[in-house]
Amino acid sequence: MIEARKPYSLLKLMNCQELLKKYSQQWQAATVHPFLDECKLGTIKPQQFNTWLVQDYLFVVEFTRMVGRILTSAPTSHFDVIMSGLNALQDELNWFKDKATERQLDLNTKKQLTCTEYCDFMNKLTEMPYPLQATALWGIELAYNQGWQLPGEMPQPYNEFANRWGNPEFTDYVKLLEAQADEVLQDASKIVQSQSEATFLNVARLEKDFWQMAYNATN
Repeated sequence: MIEARKPYSLLKLMNCQELLKKYSQQWQAATVHPFLDECKLGTIKPQQFNTWLVQDYLFVVEFTRMVGRILTSAPTSHFDVIMSGLNALQDELNWFKDKATERQLDLNTKKQLTCTEYCDFMNKLTEMPYPLQATALWGIELAYNQGWQLPGEMPQPYNEFANRWGNPEFTDYVKLLEAQADEVLQDASKIVQSQSEATFLNVARLEKDFWQMAYNATN
């Protein structure tokens, strides 16, 4: 008797590039947005950019906590890459404070709903299997890497922000995160691989909403 073929979807292991291909439209929405286009054109309103800046600082505070907690689940072979990210985040938080001082912004402000939702997602993430944590960590960093790279050279003062997340060193770091996510996804159960898709889609949706949040200008 000839054994029936299993569906292709059950045979193919999920990895980061497959996620990007399968959900290309959702990912484009996460990384191509009028906010970034207006930064490129120099037409973004200061109040809108400042709203994004303050909310992004609040996000990075919680993101730093998430990365620290991920270490409790990660294999020791992944420590070097994750800890290099933590070291960079320490510098980034201080940089945000400097930018806020330059713009006379108050960082002790309330999170907007989108920022709160994203932070809640990250808090819950560290209770999930490590392959999902690794997928989300890669996705979040890739969204910033590509989002600030894709528009191309930006005018002052936005070129400083584009260079922070779009520089080659950060791109290399994101590639290391991708390799680590791929490594653990290939050994994950079918259930966890399926959950990785939902995790990736959540990151894409939240990234799109975070850019849009800038237009709810309150700062």
